[in-house]
Amino acid sequence: MKPILKKAGKGLLWVEGVLVVLFLAVVIIFSIIYTPEYVFRVIRWRTSDVYDYLKFPERSIEQAAEPFRFAEQLNEGEIENAFETHPLVRDLETFIGETSTQALLVVQDDTLLYERYGQGFQRDSIVTSFSAAKSFGSLLIGIAIDQGYIDGVEDPITKYIPELEARDPAFNQITIHDLLKMSSGIKYEEFPFLNGDDSLTYYYPDLRQLAITSTEIIDQPGKYFLYNNYHPLLIGIILERATGQPVAEYLEQNLWQRIGAEYDASWSLDEAGFEKMESGINARAIDFAKVGYLLLKNGMLGGEQVISEAWIIRSIQDQGHAADYYDTSFGPEILNAAEGGYYQYMWYGLTRENGANDFFAAGKYGQVIYVSPQANLVIVRNGENYGPGMDLFDWIEIFYGVASQKIE
Repeated sequence: MKPILKKAGKGLLWVEGVLVVLFLAVVIIFSIIYTPEYVFRVIRWRTSDVYDYLKFPERSIEQAAEPFRFAEQLNEGEIENAFETHPLVRDLETFIGETSTQALLVVQDDTLLYERYGQGFQRDSIVTSFSAAKSFGSLLIGIAIDQGYIDGVEDPITKYIPELEARDPAFNQITIHDLLKMSSGIKYEEFPFLNGDDSLTYYYPDLRQLAITSTEIIDQPGKYFLYNNYHPLLIGIILERATGQPVAEYLEQNLWQRIGAEYDASWSLDEAGFEKMESGINARAIDFAKVGYLLLKNGMLGGEQVISEAWIIRSIQDQGHAADYYDTSFGPEILNAAEGGYYQYMWYGLTRENGANDFFAAGKYGQVIYVSPQANLVIVRNGENYGPGMDLFDWIEIFYGVASQKIE
C-alpha cells in the first residue's frame, strides 16, 4: 500500500501544481486585458459588503446649512403591531437583531413614528445605498431637465457621449429614457467571475472608460427589461457632461442641501474620480428618509419645488409594458406584471387598487427607501444582509403589508 499512496500523493501534488499555474495564467491574462488593480480588487475583496465605502475613494456631500427635521411622535406599539402581523417578523425588536438590520425608520407625513438601530448603529452612523443610488441618478436627470441642462429623456445618449456613436452608430438609437427603464439593448452578463459585468461595473478602476469602450448592443432599445449596471454609469457621464459638475457636487447643491439633510454624506468613486453610479451613496438613514419624504410630497419641500411634480409622476407610475417586457433570464421576481410589480425610472413600483401605487429604491442586502402615498408613509431599512433565509422581496412584502394597515 505504501508505494500506491506515495504515487497518489505525487499525483495530487501534480494536479495542485497545474491548478496553481492555471490560476496564475488567468490572473496574468486578465491583468493585461483589464488592469492589475481590477484583478487585485476582485480577488482580494471578493463579494461586496456594506462597509466597502471604507475601501473606495469618495467625494463628500455637505449637509444643509439649515437642516430639516421631522417632528417626532414615536408610536412604537402601533408600528410594532403593524410589522408583527407578518409571519416572518413575530417580535419586531428581535427581528431587527436577527436580520442584521442597522436602521429601521417609519415616517408618516412629516412625523417620525419609529426609529430603531441594530448592530451597534445609531442615528449618526453611516449606512450605504448599494443600488438605491440608481434612483438618485434618476432624480438628478429630472432636475437637470428642469434646469435646462438636458432637453428631455428622448435625447439620444450619443448627444452627450459621441464616442459611442464613433464606435457603433447603433448607439444613436438609445435614449436617456431607455437607460432609465433598463431597456437599452446593451449586453450585460453577471458571470463569469473576473470578466462578468457585475464585477467589472463594481470594481473597475475607470468606470467611464469601461462604459464608453466596452459596452455592446445586442438588441433593439425598448424591447425588454434587463437590469444593467452600465445604464447608471452612462447616466452619470451624461450628468457630468451636461451640468459641467461632478455628480456628487450636483447632488449636494440640487438635492441633498435642498431636502435639509442633517448630516454630511459621500459618494464612493473609482480611481479616476468618477462616482460609482451603480452604488455607493453613503449617508445616514434619517437623511435617506428625507429623500423618500420629498417624493411623498411630489417633489416639494418647505414650499419649494425641488423636483418637478411631472418628473416624480413620470418616474414612479407604471406606464404599461408588453407582456414579455420583463420575461428575461435576469429579472427580479418583484417585476411580475400579473402581481402588480413594475419598474419605471430606476424606481420599483407596486400597484394598488386606488391607483396611488407604492414605490421604492432598493439596494443589495436590503437597503430600501419605501414610499406609500396611500398610507402617507415612508419606511427606510438598512442592513448588513437580508436576514437568514430572506431576500429583498421578503422585506418589500413586509413593508407593503405595513402600509396596507391603518396607522394613526
